[in-house]
Amino acid sequence: MEKLANFNREKVLDLLIARMNFERAGVKLYDSVIAKIQAQSDSSLLRLLDKLHEHRNEEKEHEEWLEAQVRALGGDAHGTSDMAQLEERESKGIEDIILDGDNEALHYFHALLAAELADNAGWDLLVELADQAGDRDAKKAFKRRLHQEMEHLLFVRRVIRRLARREVLGQTVSMPTWP
Repeated sequence: MEKLANFNREKVLDLLIARMNFERAGVKLYDSVIAKIQAQSDSSLLRLLDKLHEHRNEEKEHEEWLEAQVRALGGDAHGTSDMAQLEERESKGIEDIILDGDNEALHYFHALLAAELADNAGWDLLVELADQAGDRDAKKAFKRRLHQEMEHLLFVRRVIRRLARREVLGQTVSMPTWP
């Protein structure tokens, strides 16, 4: 990470803090989705809980890893940054849907999809910057987490497709399982 940070430490910290805060928010989003599903009696949605818990725990690991990176670079792991403030404003609508009581599964999974798309874009940017900086270790660490985020995205997409088929087309569908 040091090699990447040597280009512009403040801007790297800005991106890392933004990603960390986004991951922190992601944990809250997953916690809320999990609680909403647990409060329902829809057995097909209940089948998703193990995978959702796994994704939530990966989001938490990402947050903690980023916090360690920010501290290692001399940043404030509980602070904010320009990009963090921007991403917070951008994600307000997502949080309003998931955290503020919308209990329609298609709605909160659609909002979770938007969050996962943004999350993937953030990690992809970090991978690209580390690659351009020639920081192989940072690139490898970012890429590992990007891969996990890509799995989250694919899973949520599959859930939405099935919910839409069920609600729009009236089809009987089972929720996706994941190896």
